[in-house]
Order: sequence, then C-alpha cells, then structure tokens
Amino acid sequence: MQELIKIACVEIGVKEIPGQAHNARILQYASEAGFQDVKDDETAWCSIFLSWCCLKAGLKRSTKLNARSWLAVGTVTMQPEPGDIIVYWRKAIESWEGHVGIYMGTSSDGSRCYTLGGNQANMVSISGFDSSKVLGYRRLTTEKQFILPKPPLKKGNKGAAVVQLQDALKIAGFDAGTSDGFFGEKTAEALRLMQSQSGFLKIDGVYGTKTKDYLESLLQA
Repeated sequence: MQELIKIACVEIGVKEIPGQAHNARILQYASEAGFQDVKDDETAWCSIFLSWCCLKAGLKRSTKLNARSWLAVGTVTMQPEPGDIIVYWRKAIESWEGHVGIYMGTSSDGSRCYTLGGNQANMVSISGFDSSKVLGYRRLTTEKQFILPKPPLKKGNKGAAVVQLQDALKIAGFDAGTSDGFFGEKTAEALRLMQSQSGFLKIDGVYGTKTKDYLESLLQA
C-alpha cells in the first residue's frame, strides 16, 4: 500500500479553482478514472481521486462517485494500517452521503483519524476526521494476480519477499502485523494459524512449499 500513499502524496495541494474556472488536474483525475461525465471541479471528487490513485497503483477500486461504494471494495480489516481505505458517514449515518480516503493513522487519544484524500477542504490534503464517523476500513488487493514469494522463509529473514508474504497473509485474513519486511513472531504466528486451519499442514510457522500452495489457494478463492 506504500505505492498508493506515494502516488497520492505527490498530488497534495491540488485544489479547486473558485468561480467558473476548473482545475485541469482534477478533471484529469475524473477522465482517466473513467468518470467521463464529470466536467467541473465542484462535483464531490473524493471517490474520483481515490479511484484515480488506485488505478495508477494497480489496485482494485470503485468506479462510482458515491464514497460509500468503497465499502464493497477489497476486504474488511479491523486493524487498519497506513495505505488502507477509510470510509466515513456525513450528515447522518443512515444517509447515502460519505467521504473516503487513505488511512494514515489515528491520534493518540483515538478521537481523530488522519486521512489522505481529495476534496478535503476542496483540495488534496492529509486531514484529521472524527473517528466516531468511521463506517469501515478496507484493504485493497491488486488487479493483477498476486505473486507469492518463493519458499522457504522463516523467522529472522528480511527483505522484499517477506513484505510480499506479510501482505498476502493479511489479504487472506491472517494478521501478520505491519508489512515491515522482517519475519518475526507476528508473521510466524499468522502462518501457524493458517496452517492449523488447513487441517493437513505442519504447524511450524515456516513458509514452505506446501504452505505456499495452500496460501495461494486461499487467495484465488
């Protein structure tokens, strides 16, 4: 998800133009993301911006203007990490209105969620929002087939292959902690839980060939 953050951060500061003029960059987000009917920068564009960022990052996305449509994209996560998607309600929780952006973190007292997104005070920014208005967090998957690292991997290993494994475990629903590229106890614990649920794998917390094949079957499902 770091690529998604990187793409969005480059756009920080892009803002609407007051009056009859429209920011060409915002119109470009809409056009490239498939919102061909949007011809102005007054249309609520938080979903447009996120859809454009996900398109550039090769991630699954919503192609709807409605922010709440993102609640049907990716998988639910109750332990969000920077780069996950966060969806809020606006005006009333029962209404259709909302806001969507990229989760960046939570304030120390838990009252604010920092969000990187578009149409925040009419611009792309990182802003704090009331955490009591969060509808949900989503973890996105890639549009391309997920490529798993080659085994074996075990505790103490480091590097990009471990990041791939940690991302894959989380997408499959097993909490491997932060994707930091270090194979520690949290990653081993996630593997052991997955192995135990298989009913046939050795429960050793090691990423071997049979464990890879089982994880691949979960991701394909």
